[in-house]
Amino acid sequence: MPWSPPPELAARLPLMVAVVADTHVPDRFEQLHPHLLPALHSYHPDLILHAGDICIPEVLKTLTTVASVVAVRGNRDWAFQNTLPWQREFTLGGVTVALMHGHGSWRTYVLDKWQHLLNGYQLERYRQRLLNQSPNAQVIIFGHTHRPVAEWYQGRLFLNPGSAGTGVRPDYLPSFGILHVRSPEQIHATIHHLPPFPRRGVTGKP
Repeated sequence: MPWSPPPELAARLPLMVAVVADTHVPDRFEQLHPHLLPALHSYHPDLILHAGDICIPEVLKTLTTVASVVAVRGNRDWAFQNTLPWQREFTLGGVTVALMHGHGSWRTYVLDKWQHLLNGYQLERYRQRLLNQSPNAQVIIFGHTHRPVAEWYQGRLFLNPGSAGTGVRPDYLPSFGILHVRSPEQIHATIHHLPPFPRRGVTGKP
């Protein structure tokens, strides 16, 4: 299920892209974070990218009230198994962008769980895998870990917006990303945090 941006978006500069991931509605949250849509609106994005673990189609429909949405499947996106791919690669503003959830195959997913239990979170485990999956991408967008990342590595910009619902620890607030493309040589990403948001069935802070 390839996707190509319309010509006016593929070549538009500057370009503002909002990036979200791991919204987890309704498996972990009753609804989207109440501050997410107003925050996205404030940036007037040309496009929204969702890096998976969406869970239900209504989430994408709600996000389209802000801007057009392009998404991929995450490991919890059974509702999208016939409609969304695991990975997309496309050009925005002359920049090659890869969009994926980042969990890899189911075998890799299970191995990651064991590695995390033994050694904790290690970004390096994901970076090389993502590079192998999209060796030609200038920007690699992923989710899954709930840990925000916006950094350059081996000449590529790696962007994980974190979870728009919750962080993995109290010091990781919910977050989303903004990708600024001013030219193919001027690419910049920022992480923006949201207030704590209670999980489904839990009162107070998540």
